[in-house]
Amino acid sequence: MNSHTPTDGHPETEGRPASRNFRSSVLSGLAVSFFIHAAALVALSFIVFKGPMDQLQMIVDSVFTDERAQEEFNEDVEQSTEAAETVNYVAGAMATSGLATGGSGGPVVAQQKLEEASSLQEPTVKVNVGNISLPGLNIISDDLGSGQVTGDIGRVVEGYGAALGQMTQELVRLMREQKLLVVWLFDESESMTDDQKEIRERFYKVYDELGIVQKSDAKLKISDEIMLTSVMSFGEGINEHTKKPTSNIDEIKSAIDKIKIDESGVEKMCGAIQAAVSKYRQAANSQHRKLVVIVVSDESGDDGNQVEETIAICKGSSTKTNSLRSTPVYFLGHYSVFGYPYAHVLWKDPVYGLNHWIAINRGPETPEPECLQFDGLHGRWDVFSSGFGPYEQVRIAKQTGGIFFMLPGNEDNLTSAGSHEQRKFDLLDMKEYLPDLSSRQVYIKDRFEHKFREAQWQVVAALNPHTDEKLNMQQLWYSTDPSTFDKQGEETFKRALRAMGMLNDQVRVLESVKKLRERETSQRWRANYELMHAQCLAYRVRLFQLLLALDQHRKQRPMPSNPMNNSWDIHRVHELLEPDKEQIQQTKVDFDELKRQLDTARQELLDVIANHPRTPWARRAQWELDSGFAMKFVESYRNPNYDKVATKEIKIPKQ
Repeated sequence: MNSHTPTDGHPETEGRPASRNFRSSVLSGLAVSFFIHAAALVALSFIVFKGPMDQLQMIVDSVFTDERAQEEFNEDVEQSTEAAETVNYVAGAMATSGLATGGSGGPVVAQQKLEEASSLQEPTVKVNVGNISLPGLNIISDDLGSGQVTGDIGRVVEGYGAALGQMTQELVRLMREQKLLVVWLFDESESMTDDQKEIRERFYKVYDELGIVQKSDAKLKISDEIMLTSVMSFGEGINEHTKKPTSNIDEIKSAIDKIKIDESGVEKMCGAIQAAVSKYRQAANSQHRKLVVIVVSDESGDDGNQVEETIAICKGSSTKTNSLRSTPVYFLGHYSVFGYPYAHVLWKDPVYGLNHWIAINRGPETPEPECLQFDGLHGRWDVFSSGFGPYEQVRIAKQTGGIFFMLPGNEDNLTSAGSHEQRKFDLLDMKEYLPDLSSRQVYIKDRFEHKFREAQWQVVAALNPHTDEKLNMQQLWYSTDPSTFDKQGEETFKRALRAMGMLNDQVRVLESVKKLRERETSQRWRANYELMHAQCLAYRVRLFQLLLALDQHRKQRPMPSNPMNNSWDIHRVHELLEPDKEQIQQTKVDFDELKRQLDTARQELLDVIANHPRTPWARRAQWELDSGFAMKFVESYRNPNYDKVATKEIKIPKQ
């Protein structure tokens, strides 16, 4: 497990000095060596992509009618933690010709599941937006789950209060059909610390309101124990905090307070769901109860390869009273990182108060990543929202008839780009960008059969710093000592030059399928292609600027202006470094050519914003533009106590 330290908004991604010495003879020839090796590579690639890419055509689809009431998107969500005096329940859905209908006194609305819309196969589609499940309690009448229809892939709620309020109404609906055995599964990871307090405070409201309903509803008064509850938690293993399923509210509250942090750093979410279902299947069947599982977690887990086994077990755990119904699994979770498996949480050690970045599993939103894992210098550190939940959780909820409640609010312990931005997208903007929630096997087979999509996957796999360590270049904590800097600089130089060659190769791969773009029916794969191509061009320019910065820093040998500063960091800036005469002569690339390459990369990023407005692709493209295309060394201070991490004096938590 790796931890890193943010400085001036940038993570340290490769803080170790190179193992080989940079001999003084090699140092004196660094510039010459660079330009001899880079000249053909860089100059030729610049010439190949000298002209701007053709303007990308934007497809405008007709996607909805004007029959939806606007107030559905403007109604405030009730955040009160006080138990309501009355609770409205929702009647069970009726399965009619594949459409779900539900009622709470209002008109019946035919619905079409967005995830099954033909827009995923055809470029033009008309969707009845009556099924859109945003944003709050007012749409609880959309009666989903419990085997009658597939589950809800993403119901956005404004915090745990709203999520637990909707969960209450869902439990009431199920209780009106039959008795329940509910298993709550809580994630024991360190990253859930901030969530646990709020969950405990608001969790009690669920049972307070259920008690009110049971007293006021004649049908629910048939049994005093119409719902039994078990409280469990999971990390590397699974722990049960109730001796047996109970209807005693005090026992349930006490059980939640017993949940502890698992220091293993492992979250076996799928295994925990399987264990809970297997343990209580027989008890639920014998008591003619419906088994319900509710998972509270901010991670997608470490055993995502067991998604299909988990779904199969849940679907096989039907009660005797209704063999057609599976055990629905509900999730209270967070958005997934856009096209990337990881997020990073900020942790301060208790001894020195130093910042460390801890990786957690938080995505992606698709069976496999569809975006670059490389950010031009190293593995990605941003946490931009995909607009959807993690694939594993959303697929399980959908297939078992549950609901994924997505909490869009800020998470104070998240860090890096995108950590404090508004992370909720309007589903009307995202309707044509829905992720594929097929099984991984089906997804991979389908992608392989589409050359346009498979080419993109090849680029993602080739430029993956998690499988190719040399794609991680040091960004922070270069030494102010010239000899140490030379060792670090040599290694970064070699890696940057290699990465440029790899980018050139992958641009050619993308160019080879460019003509297939117009035949691609998925807006999601179109957006992936456009952003990926623009990033590859932009990263070539940035890496060339990095090589210039390394060479100039070596020649000039600057010292920090502040005597307290003891290191150098690489920052992304807007002002380009101009090649000197020697560099121009060696590379055959003049400054005007470099600026033309910059214009090409910038224009393609602007095209992404224009073609895919108000989506994660547009936001990522804007971030690339805002970050700048040049590289610059900036003096900084590195706390020497960071060296004690290696001695294990500081125990960094695992995630």
